[in-house]
Amino acid sequence: MFLHDYTPNPILIDLGPIQAHWYGLFVVLGILAAILVASSLSHYYNLKKQDVVDLGFWATFSGLLGARIYDVLLELPYYLQYPWDIFKVWQGGLAIHGGIIGGTIAVYVFCKKKNINLLTMLSVITPGLALGQAIGRWGNYFNQELFGKPTDLPWGIPILLENRVPGFFSFEYFHPTFLYESLGNFGIFLTLLGMHLLIIKNKISCSKDLCSAIIIAFYLSAYAILRFFLETIKIDPTPDIGGLRVPQIISLLMIALAGYLIYSKQKHRI
Repeated sequence: MFLHDYTPNPILIDLGPIQAHWYGLFVVLGILAAILVASSLSHYYNLKKQDVVDLGFWATFSGLLGARIYDVLLELPYYLQYPWDIFKVWQGGLAIHGGIIGGTIAVYVFCKKKNINLLTMLSVITPGLALGQAIGRWGNYFNQELFGKPTDLPWGIPILLENRVPGFFSFEYFHPTFLYESLGNFGIFLTLLGMHLLIIKNKISCSKDLCSAIIIAFYLSAYAILRFFLETIKIDPTPDIGGLRVPQIISLLMIALAGYLIYSKQKHRI
């Protein structure tokens, strides 16, 4: 299998002092894919395509900032020791939970300013977000980061000695958690897209806000479940509280938020 036999190089283009990294390429591709999907869905919900594109810029900036801040907080002891590494985003270190929080803040402010229904906009954004995550995770592969426990499965990926986690230097092949998450996110994207198509074709009967809430809640809970279980095989040094890694705790909060969102909209319907 290709992944089992190939050791990636994180650098895409090397022109001496100027370098382009695979990580950056996949992040950009993910962002563009997310904006394309959201803008394609926008006219079905009476949203201006230009508003979606403009929001894409602000949500990207806020999301990347949130993703970096979240990652720095997760590995604060390291960054306190090497503070200049905070700015080396091409080496990785963009945590999606922080990105979701940062991006959501931008969406809220944008919709408030433009007088746009927040739930509608969020529901239009979520399919593209899932697709963007599916694409962006390949950047982790080329950086050889966030891999899982050692494995002898035929799709295990080789990790260079300098990229292995302390305590696992004697192992060569590890679970490709980036691939598991990428495939899972792509499945979430297809499901969300299907849900939108059913709503657009009036195959689902629900109020505008309830339909939007269902889509948002599905994304939150589906990604949270995926991430919660993937964390059980990751070995990167992430802080834990009460035996749960911080991303697992955030995932549980996302599930609770999804439940509250559905409950609140159904309650208002009664």
